Amino acid sequence: MNSKATRIRRFGLIGKTMIPLAVGAMAFGTCVAGASADELSADFTICGEGRRVNCVVDGDTFWFQRQKVRVADVDAPELSPPRCEAERRSGMAAKQMLFALLNAGPFTLAPADRDADRYGRKLCIVLRNGQSIGEMLIAAKLARPWTGSRRGWCD
Repeated sequence: MNSKATRIRRFGLIGKTMIPLAVGAMAFGTCVAGASADELSADFTICGEGRRVNCVVDGDTFWFQRQKVRVADVDAPELSPPRCEAERRSGMAAKQMLFALLNAGPFTLAPADRDADRYGRKLCIVLRNGQSIGEMLIAAKLARPWTGSRRGWCD
């Protein structure tokens, strides 16, 4: 079997619509530079135990096509572990909003200033209709702009 057919089978793209160019690029570990608008989608769940394919970890991290992705333009409250009750509540709200936004329809994963963070997560800016989903979290006061380092959420 040729390598393209092997990749298609491996990433479960047979029988899907022909949006796999963007999906396939993500599956190989990169966000898609210059991708057509909003071609990616999945049925996201909340991550739990077991296999992580398409699920939300917290307000700025999710798994897509078996790749762990960090929303590059925001800092959301921590959930593992939260440092105080206020951070836990805000973190749960951010997680629920990211879950809802990812499930609300197709999106684009645009490259950030670098490919991955120190934890190996792919850094992507998540867009819908050209608007950053990270900025939507910021507008809801569930995240803040990423400034290069995390700051606490407890007063």
